[in-house]
Amino acid sequence: MGALRGAHARKLPPAGMSNRPRERGPQHEHRPATGTSMNDAFRHLPELCDRIVGAEVSGLRITDEMLAAWDVQALARGLGRAWRVSDGALDASRRATLSGIADSQDLWVFAYGSLMWDPGFHFAEVRRASLPDYQRRFTHTTTIGRGSPEHPGLVLSLEPGAGRCDGLAFRIERAIIERESRIIWRREMILGGYQPRILPVSTPQGTVDALALISDPADERGAPEMPLHEVATVIIHACGNRGTNLDYLRQVVEQLDRLCVTDDYVRRLACLAGIGPRGGCPTTPAGCGN
Repeated sequence: MGALRGAHARKLPPAGMSNRPRERGPQHEHRPATGTSMNDAFRHLPELCDRIVGAEVSGLRITDEMLAAWDVQALARGLGRAWRVSDGALDASRRATLSGIADSQDLWVFAYGSLMWDPGFHFAEVRRASLPDYQRRFTHTTTIGRGSPEHPGLVLSLEPGAGRCDGLAFRIERAIIERESRIIWRREMILGGYQPRILPVSTPQGTVDALALISDPADERGAPEMPLHEVATVIIHACGNRGTNLDYLRQVVEQLDRLCVTDDYVRRLACLAGIGPRGGCPTTPAGCGN
């Protein structure tokens, strides 16, 4: 098997150290930002109205209180403050990334993995979206959420490549960008592993500049792209404090199917992992036509 890179140099809390509930299913209702009705938020994709976890019930919305509790537990276990990226470093990264956004602009966020069903932040609008010149790949190592130090798991990242990555774009209203962007950075950047970029993404309603979290080749949490059968083996066996790695893959497949998005990489991987029809995995989701 192609070797996953070792555990992140930063000491990680034990798998049981978490105040977050298990990931809830997407049947929980999303509550849009204040002043935005639900019909407005999902006007382009009404079929997702009950398929996206609301921010207030999301187990991935890391609040000040939750983070403080984690720090206390880390100190009690002798891990010190170095178990995570510091608040100062997170804030510096966030402000540098968002510095090019005008004071009058909303923030768009490109979703290609778990953000597609559990964004954890309040949004005013969601659209289909495509990011050119990138592909979703299982090249991000996890030793907490979907894996353990003994059996690291793999979650999605964006790798440069021909073609495009199809997913969703969420719009965060300007008035709450400061608060909601902090939630995003805590969720995605608290242990490092991604490069936040503002990149143009295509939507049916026009091109927007969106925050995209792409692979950081210099980070130890990255993993080289492995043959699909090796990726499937990792995913089948890994489990963390947010559930099994296999369930993560299943949720990716289900949300892409709802969107009638055909991702051959994900579909072939799902087949190898035992997700899909017994007679083989179709290249086009059922009911989506050609």
